[in-house]
Amino acid sequence: ILFNNAVSNIICQLVMGKRFDYSDHNFQIMLKYLSEAIRLEGSAWGDQLFLLSSCIKHSLDHYNAILEFISQEVESHKKDLDHSDPRDYIDAFIIEMSVLGFTEFNLALCSGDLFLAGTETTSTTLLWALVFLIKTPDIQDNVQAEIDKVIGQTRLPTMEDRPNLPYTNAVIHEIQRMGNIVPLNGPRMAARDTTLGGYFIPKGTSLMPNLTSVLFDKTEWETPDTFNPGHFLDAQGKFVKREAFLPFSAGKPHSPIS
Repeated sequence: ILFNNAVSNIICQLVMGKRFDYSDHNFQIMLKYLSEAIRLEGSAWGDQLFLLSSCIKHSLDHYNAILEFISQEVESHKKDLDHSDPRDYIDAFIIEMSVLGFTEFNLALCSGDLFLAGTETTSTTLLWALVFLIKTPDIQDNVQAEIDKVIGQTRLPTMEDRPNLPYTNAVIHEIQRMGNIVPLNGPRMAARDTTLGGYFIPKGTSLMPNLTSVLFDKTEWETPDTFNPGHFLDAQGKFVKREAFLPFSAGKPHSPIS
């Protein structure tokens, strides 16, 4: 709950230009619906019952409630919008909306996707990070030492620090690999007739990518079942991005709900 509050509030700051008090009723209701929508979707995939009507109905109900929460913020933004000084994502979207041919419904959907895709996945990844670092105190010490050396303890990190933190970067990637928080990803659809691995896949076929098979492939990872940041480091200790690193996404999403 604490992680969901913190992560979602960061997204609120970017999308709405403000943070919510953790006791705010509407904010907590939105978080509840976010978690419930992800839980319903996950349990349906796990039971191979994604098209079960009751799961779809409940997921849609929760998603519509989230969209309503965002729509209220959009209406509030329109009242004091300054076209020369956009405050956040909603302001910027409204300003460009007429030029690009988008609508307020597009804005609500895009904002909702940021919350759905960003809140639960980020907080769950952070929870896995705690688990792995608690279980491997030597790795935790190495991360802390690198951060202290490069950043110190008197300022916040910036994106410019990233190239100078190869070990920390490797640990973050290994957390995502081992955490494997969306093992079946989301449904995808073949955009055209294609052949893959000797199998013909007609255009329009819905597919479920099995990311677990890639993230724990014994031919791709030296110790696939062990938490090992060395998977992302070369002999000189420099960070290496692996082609088999597909933690929770592959290709553009296609949802049968839509």
